Formats: sequence, structure tokens, C-alpha cells
Amino acid sequence: MDKNTWFGFLLIAAIIVGFSLINRPSKEEMAQRQHINDSIALARQLEIEAQQLSAQIDAAIAAEQQANTVNEEALEQQIQSLYGALAPAAQGEDIPVMMENDVIRLWVNTKGGRIARAELKEYKAYGDSVNNLCLFRGDESSLAFTLVTNNNRVISTANLYFEPIQPNAQNLIMRLKTDRNDAYMDFVYTLHEGDYMFDFAIQPHNMQMVLAQNVNSMEMVWSQRIPQQERGRKFEERYAQLQYLLAGGEVEKLSEQKHDTKKESARVRWIGYKDQFFSTVMIANEDFSSTEMESTPMNKNSRYIKEYTTHSSVALDITGAKPTTFRYYMGPNQYNQLKAYDKDQEAEDKLHLKTLVPLGWKIVAWINMILVIPMFDLFTGWGLHIGLVILLMTLVIKLIILPFVFASYRSSAKMRVLKPQIDEINAKYPADKMQERQQATMALYQKAGVSPMSGCLPMLFQFPVLMAMFWFFPTAIELRGQSFLWADDLSAYDAILTWSHPIPLFGDHLSLFCLLMTVANFGYTFVTMQQQATDPNMKIMKYMMYLMPVMFLFIFNDYAAGLSYYYLLSLGFTILQTMIFRWSLDDQKLLAEMEANAKKRGNSPKKSGFMARLEKMQQEQQRMAREQAKQNAKRYK
Repeated sequence: MDKNTWFGFLLIAAIIVGFSLINRPSKEEMAQRQHINDSIALARQLEIEAQQLSAQIDAAIAAEQQANTVNEEALEQQIQSLYGALAPAAQGEDIPVMMENDVIRLWVNTKGGRIARAELKEYKAYGDSVNNLCLFRGDESSLAFTLVTNNNRVISTANLYFEPIQPNAQNLIMRLKTDRNDAYMDFVYTLHEGDYMFDFAIQPHNMQMVLAQNVNSMEMVWSQRIPQQERGRKFEERYAQLQYLLAGGEVEKLSEQKHDTKKESARVRWIGYKDQFFSTVMIANEDFSSTEMESTPMNKNSRYIKEYTTHSSVALDITGAKPTTFRYYMGPNQYNQLKAYDKDQEAEDKLHLKTLVPLGWKIVAWINMILVIPMFDLFTGWGLHIGLVILLMTLVIKLIILPFVFASYRSSAKMRVLKPQIDEINAKYPADKMQERQQATMALYQKAGVSPMSGCLPMLFQFPVLMAMFWFFPTAIELRGQSFLWADDLSAYDAILTWSHPIPLFGDHLSLFCLLMTVANFGYTFVTMQQQATDPNMKIMKYMMYLMPVMFLFIFNDYAAGLSYYYLLSLGFTILQTMIFRWSLDDQKLLAEMEANAKKRGNSPKKSGFMARLEKMQQEQQRMAREQAKQNAKRYK
């Protein structure tokens, strides 16, 4: 290689080195390039790790899917083992299906095929002018039937899911499907326009291929908690009660005051879960059998009044040739409406649902049915305000019992005009000669033609009418929500004062109508006591008469304002009648009349049956007293 060649290589090397030195990056540029190289390396590393993680996730998902497949297969096998042919109904979604007519709205849940909510369109919740009254909602009510499968599995319909079939406003079929297309069971609900009573039927279809062949009945469990619907809990508790009708026509009741249970071996027509103004009644058209019922009062702080539970048995034809049919009544305890269900029915077919409205003892109930309720319906039918209706009822009743009241007052007046002569007898015979005093007093009454019982008997005839009104007003649903003057609800108490800590035997409020009734009662007692001849030794009775109004204040403070309003009007009319009677009867003329009648009867007046019995009792007492005295004398000797 010659000299020029070497020179060329050196020149090239110098150029390359010089170019490299000239274009060498600074320290900052070298640091930035290093950072970029490091970032590229990190990104490549993260990408590798992401690919590895993705592969791990894919593997985990595949393993989970494989495990779920295994679990689902195990679950299906377990469901098939537990439910047998009913396995298709073991899983599902609980969806409420609504149906309604013009008076009631129901929600039926797909789980269990049961009614889960019931609203009454014509009634509002207490203190709420917007929302309808709800008899129960959610888990407040439950109904379940027990099915026995052909593989000897015992299954409750409460745990099965039904499918709604072509639902509409007033008809609904809830279908319980099986693993056979031609075998299923329908729960059929049918509403009727304008009626609180509706039909419920259990219709099996070829269920002999699913259920045990020897099955001819189902066990039923029905429970319901009764929420407080009215203002006064204490009063509502008194009327909330479980009632039922035996196949023979006798209506029986469980205690409304304490926990009570009852087992009935006889067949039962219907079972009613009753509140003060509303009831849920289940009627078995083929009767219930082997029935056990339980009523449990709830805690005072609970929003519920009672809890009712029924265990019973109902017939079941698994072939479907004869469905198991029921009727439900979910509505008001309105006497005429409940009575109408027995219209044109044979005696053995009557439901006697009207007994859900308590009208009192037999004679009192008859007065309510024959007089009070028809009169109330007549006046309300005229479109009058409820306050005026009660006023007219009071006036009519006072006119009906007017003869009895006048007879009672006249008897009291006779006793009053004899007071001077009775005072002479009391002065003549001191307290240690009580028998002689009584004999002389009875002789005076006999001569004057006066019977001490003549004033009591007319009052006794008035008592059933008084008690009829006592039973009618607290149970008349027509008063519910009706306002009058300061009372916003005549079916509940009208509190003008309330306090936080209840007073024993009185409560946490003061009712104004009750207070006014008490004042009127004081006035009536004062007027009555002024016209009566009172034995000086019977002063304690006089004080007892003034104590009675105070007792009424304690008794009626929780009662319906409509009842206190009626008693206030009744007492006002009674005071007015007494004043008119007193003005129309002259004591001197009455005394002269009595003396004239005594002269006509002569010295041996005819004794009344009561006077004869009273005289005989006095003679017997005197004889026994003489014998006792003789025995005491012998003993002392």
C-alpha cells in the first residue's frame, strides 16, 4: 500500500473522528436519551407482564367457568333431588301482579302464588286523605299449602314460583309448572265488580303423575298480622278478634284480651281475622278440617294489634276432576253488607258473616237489628249530616221510651210527697228498731198505693235500649272518618288535651264530648236527687249517685266520640223531660189523689204481689230473729 493510500485512510479516520467529536451529544442530551431507552425497556417489560397476567386471567376464568358448570350441575341435581317433578318451580323471580275491581285492589306474588297486598279503595288510612287503607302488605300475611311428591318430598307452595297466565284486571291464573308439560297446578283468582268477596280456586291438571297417589288433602298454614288502623289502640284491641264458623252454624271466638289457642275436630266453614272495622275472611266451600287456631296480642309498642295463625287441612283432588274452591272476603265490617251474603240462601248455606259486627247480648242485638240500624240507615239515606242523624235518633228513642220515663218519674214523685210521713215514721222508730220502721214504711206505701219497685221497672225497660246504643256506636263503620264540630272522627275519641305519660285507668288524653257528658250527668243527678225522698240512713247512696258521673268520665274517655255525643244529647233531653214533668205534676194534687184512692180501697187494701212477698220476707226475718234471740238466751243461761 503506497503513501497516498495511507494518507487517504488517515484523512478519512480524521474526518470520522472530527465529525464524531463535533456531533457528540451533551450531557443533558445523553441523560434524556438514556431515559428514553429506559422507558422503552420498561414498556416492553410491562407489556410482557400484561401478557402474562392476561394469560393468568384467561386461565382463571376458564377454571371458574368450569367450576361454575360443575356447581350448577350439582345445584340442579340437588334441586331435582329435593323437589322432584316440581324442580322447574324451585327457582324464579318474585314479581307482584296487580288485579282490581271498583272497590278492592290486590297484588298477587309469583312466589307462593299468594296475595301479598290488599287495598280498599273506598276507605282511607287513618289520618291520610290520599292513600287507600291497606289491610296487609308484604310479609304481614302469608298463605302456604303443603304438597307431597311421588318421591316422598314434602314441599310448601311458599317456596315455589308461579307463572302468571294471561292476567287481566279481574282474573288471574298463577301456574305452578312441573317437569312435565301436561302436569301443572293453577291458583285461580276471580274478582267481581262492586264486591269485596272474590273467588280463589286450586285447580290441579294431571298432578297424579307428580304428587303421591294416596294424597287427597293438603295442609294449609295461614297467618296475618293486624296493623293498627285507628286512633285509639286500646279500643281497637278490644274489637280485634279471631272468629270462625262451625259447619253446624255456630260462630266461635278466640279471646281478644290474651293469647289464646283452640283445636277444632269439627269441620269449619270460615275463619275470620277481624279488626275493629275491617276483616279478612277465608271461606272453604268444602270446609276446613283438623283446624288449629292461635291469636296473639302484640306488644303495646308494636305497630301491630294482633297476630293470627291457622293450621288446617283442605281437600285436594290431584286428578283435577274437582277443584278446591274458596272465597275470600276482604272488606269492611258493615252489617248490611255482610248480612246481604245470606240473602236467599238455605239455612245450611248461610255464612252468618254479620256476626263480625258485635251488637251485644241477644236482647240488645235484637234491638240493634230491629230498631237502631234501620233507623240509622233511614236517616243517613236522607243525606243528612251525621251529627244531625245522631240527634234525630236520640229524639226518636226518647219518644219511644217516654211512657216508661214518665211512669218512673210519677213513681218518684209519689215517694217524694210521702216524705213528711216517712220522716214521722223514722222519728217514731229509731235505728235500733229497723224492722218496725220497715213494716210501718211498707204499710204506708201499701195504703197510698205506692210500690218501691214501680220506679225501677220502667228504668229496667230502658236499659236494653241504652245498652244497644252502647254497642252500636263503637262498631258502626259509617262513623269512621266522619267529623262533627271539634271531633274529626266520631268513631274515635275527641281529645282536646293530651300528655306524654298516661294516667293509670284514664289514659293520655281528655275527650271533650266525654267531659260534657260528665257535666250533664252531674246536672241530671242533681235534678233527680232533689225530687226524691231519701232515707237519712242512706246518705252514702246519695254520694254514690254523684260519684257515678266521675266513673263515667274514666270509662268513656277512650270510647267513640259519637257514643259520648249521643249520651250527652240523651241526658239533655232527659233533664228537659224531668223539668216538664215536674212542671206538669202538682205535688198537692198528687197527694190528694193518693189519699182518695186509699179511701176507695178501704182499710184493707189489696196487696200487690211484690208487697205480699216483701211482707212475707219481713215476717220470716222477724221469726228467725226471735228464734235466734231464744237460742242466745238459753246459751247464756
